[in-house]
Amino acid sequence: MPAPNAISSDKLIRIIGTPRAPLLLDVRSEEDFADDPRLLPGANRIDDRALGSLAPQLTGQLSIAICQAGHRRSQGTAAWLRAEGCPSEYLEGGFETWRSAGLPLIDPAKLPARDAQGRTVWVTRSRPKIDRIACPWLIRRFLDPRAIVLFVAPAEVTGVAERYDAAPFDIENAFWSHRGERCTFDVMLEELGLSLPALERLAIIVRGADTARLDLAPEAAGLLAASLGLSRMYSDDLEQLEAGMLLYDAFYRWARDATDETHNWPMNKPTAD
Repeated sequence: MPAPNAISSDKLIRIIGTPRAPLLLDVRSEEDFADDPRLLPGANRIDDRALGSLAPQLTGQLSIAICQAGHRRSQGTAAWLRAEGCPSEYLEGGFETWRSAGLPLIDPAKLPARDAQGRTVWVTRSRPKIDRIACPWLIRRFLDPRAIVLFVAPAEVTGVAERYDAAPFDIENAFWSHRGERCTFDVMLEELGLSLPALERLAIIVRGADTARLDLAPEAAGLLAASLGLSRMYSDDLEQLEAGMLLYDAFYRWARDATDETHNWPMNKPTAD
């Protein structure tokens, strides 16, 4: 029987990547973190002895505390936050159980530096279509739910990145960009080790839509059509991104849960006696 206020790795991996994902708080000791500095997708390092200042920032959002083995640090963090009026649970078995299950872990060294509010900052070309919506979706759902995404004129991407310590993406000569036949979304999955079957399935669709290879997946043409439609509906890039988040949420859930499901006109005609 699960312990009170605990969540299992199996249950948590089903929630990560969805709009209702909790805030993940890595409270491992410095020694444990130095031994393996990777993080669960979307997790952020915090000091478990500075929770009084953290609680007001959570604004009622559910959090999951993660320590090395699911003992005093994570259980104490979750209990403290609940005492502050913030819903919180801890990861049963902690980081060790998650790692032993072979579930995805992110190398934070590959992410841009965080700003004063603990957010990563990313910058790309304005007027996005496919990759420049798919990548921010991936960033906010699997890397940093509070990530800042800047859309600027193509000629200014590099300068803005330097000015604000941001990571440029989907632009020539950037680390996060197309490589051969792979699009930027592919590169992010590979570099970050996000080897979930649903993401790999989604990557084929994104690649097909983004690189004019609609034969790669039957769904690529649909993604292309929806993406071009959104680009015509919104003149503001950030409004388009918010609408695109819902689109990719739907594609991800289809890729994870509904690829075997079909639909047809119901034929419930009464049979003759």
